[in-house]
Amino acid sequence: MATLSGRTILVTGAARRIGRDIALRLAREGARVAIHYGGSSTEAEALAGECGNGAETFQANLESVPEIVRLFDNVRRRFGTLHGLVNNAARFTKFDVMEITEADWDFIHSVNLKAVFFCCQQGAQLIRDSGGGHIVNISSLGGIRPWADHVHYCASKAGVIHMTRALSIALAPEISVNSVAPGVIPFDEAGSPEILRLVAQTPAARAGTADEIADAVLFFLSASTFITGQIMAVDGGLSQT
Repeated sequence: MATLSGRTILVTGAARRIGRDIALRLAREGARVAIHYGGSSTEAEALAGECGNGAETFQANLESVPEIVRLFDNVRRRFGTLHGLVNNAARFTKFDVMEITEADWDFIHSVNLKAVFFCCQQGAQLIRDSGGGHIVNISSLGGIRPWADHVHYCASKAGVIHMTRALSIALAPEISVNSVAPGVIPFDEAGSPEILRLVAQTPAARAGTADEIADAVLFFLSASTFITGQIMAVDGGLSQT
């Protein structure tokens, strides 16, 4: 597996939660991390300091395609190269299916699916110009298993999974495109009834950690580009039940 030392990796939604752990792990492996954030500027700046290795922050509203274009223009201007992209930024809401509005649908899909595509499109050009590399899209167990109270979210993440497969063909051979599908990875909500119910159904008999998601991301970013179009469920076996 290739080293990440000296490689430039952009992580979207990196200021908090899983994105933060991914950024820290990549920095420990020697990567120069481009830290994207939407509104969490304080957290993003603190993370850049923790990462070191010349990490820098980049603000963009991923609902806007022009802002996505600006984001990658800024990465090119400030870093010059890009060797990897981790599309981590996402939204999550819960609604009865009969109560989902057009605004609710667009709120989820504008970031979870549309933004992922346009980040892949813009990132692919910069990665190609840098000699090739890797894209990792963070999908979800919800894109594999149906959740009745999260129909709009499940649709967005299932879209990411199939889009990953299509992009792996479209962007070959210079760029590999893979996806990590996290299972139950709780933060503040660790003791909620819904989380406890899912943990009880998980064959591994526990929740996962953000570090375990970062392990999978690191694998895809370090692997040969011959590994592409793959979906790795990091879920303690829950997707198999």
